[in-house]
Amino acid sequence: MADEGVSPPSQRRDSIKSSVHNTAAQRRRQHAIAVGKERREALIRTKRLCRVAVVDDSEVLLEGDMLVDEEKAVLDSQTSQTVEDLKSALSYHGKGATQKKIEILRALRRLLSKSEVPPVEAALQAGAIPVLVQCLSFGSADEQLLEAAWCLTNIAAGEPEETRSLLPALPLLIAHLGEKSSVSVAEQCAWALGNVAGEGEELRNVLLSQGALLPLARLMLSNKASTTRTAAWALSNLIKGPDPKAATSLIRIDGVLDAIIRHLKKSDDELATEVAWVVVYLSALSETAVSLLVKSDVIHVIQLLAGRLAASESLQLLIPVLRSLGNLVAGDSYITDAVLIVGHDITDQVLSGLVKCLKSEHRVLKKEAAWVLSNIAAGSFEHKELIFSSEATPLLMHLLLSAPFDIRKEVAYVLGNLCVAPAKGAGQPSIILRHLVTLVNHGCLPGFINLVRSADIESAKLGLQFLELVLRGMPNGEGPKLVEREDGIDAMERFQFHENEEMRNMANGLVDKYFGEDYGVDE
Repeated sequence: MADEGVSPPSQRRDSIKSSVHNTAAQRRRQHAIAVGKERREALIRTKRLCRVAVVDDSEVLLEGDMLVDEEKAVLDSQTSQTVEDLKSALSYHGKGATQKKIEILRALRRLLSKSEVPPVEAALQAGAIPVLVQCLSFGSADEQLLEAAWCLTNIAAGEPEETRSLLPALPLLIAHLGEKSSVSVAEQCAWALGNVAGEGEELRNVLLSQGALLPLARLMLSNKASTTRTAAWALSNLIKGPDPKAATSLIRIDGVLDAIIRHLKKSDDELATEVAWVVVYLSALSETAVSLLVKSDVIHVIQLLAGRLAASESLQLLIPVLRSLGNLVAGDSYITDAVLIVGHDITDQVLSGLVKCLKSEHRVLKKEAAWVLSNIAAGSFEHKELIFSSEATPLLMHLLLSAPFDIRKEVAYVLGNLCVAPAKGAGQPSIILRHLVTLVNHGCLPGFINLVRSADIESAKLGLQFLELVLRGMPNGEGPKLVEREDGIDAMERFQFHENEEMRNMANGLVDKYFGEDYGVDE
């Protein structure tokens, strides 16, 4: 899936982490798509209901009863009648016609903002979309455009078919992102388009084909915080994949890279969060974006991400910062070799920030921090030594034995990578004996054997790879005894007749080599 005509950066990874060694770009993309679901469903909804105006950042709820649920039948009836009133107002061209339309649009907008489950279905059944599209016509008053776009924003925040109902409105919503529109109208249209883009790949492709990317990117260059925040959120929904073309196009737009740096540097946590999510998808999906981030302004980007990681306590911000750092470290050897220099302030900030996340009560931060560390640990010997001698290692050991499975899996990648020297061609990886012996003596072996027993093939393979290091590398031939003592033979023998040929051959090969007929004869 590399970008056409672009050579992917070197994916320098050790064989203990073969999934990264061979297909780092693919793993970044898979993580980006997965985190898209995690982030939007668990942390920040993909679609956002607009309850307050975008005209003024300080504006509060317009109606004191806006969050009070009404009886659904009453609410639906009011909504249907308001749509009918709007149809009538559109056919009236006498004195006060514009103001009448605005008042009815405002009433409809309030109904669509009012409850946790807005009466979108009633509005659609009454024929709201065609009249709202008509209200977006050029030459209309800004207040009318704003109210119509706001109604469409909340309709697009509904169920998939409700979001798809906006298809006739998309060209006008995109057109009103332009420089001739007021900032408030453009921002509200961006919000509506962000909801549409959040629905899925099909609607994202429609928006891209209709030219939504460039005007949204220009909107992100704004100095107004709410405008930039909304545009960045919409862009992250628009480029999040799996096709990398949109991400590649975005990073090539003049001013985008500078805007990312400016907003990460100066912005509040909320705006920095949305911009960081743009960096996540750029660095996960586009080799061109990785190259530009690395070779143009990487010091700035890494410095800013490292600073945010070390200083922030915001869960919403820390997750995309960790993702961005992990993607960049996995993406190009220049990062770990030339930027994350041992003893450098940036490196110290990154490591202290990762340790902070490993200590966090939030499991998602522990998992993401371990993922970043696994990519750093797959680099040079100096980086392995840096992690090994830090506070991170005892924390990782504890997590390997006690954390939920998804965290243990990522932690195992870190610890496994710490024990193998940087890869030099094919064949078995060289062992860093001091690291291996220390980790085994401090009790990590049962954690890896538990992975061998897991139903997840990738984790089981990782466990077998670590057992191979122990069996081959522990001094004085201690490896087989240690593995036997922890019931490692039994764990490997579950693959004796396994349907997965690679796992079957790997496990049987280890058992035959180290626990054959001659095993234990001398004793």
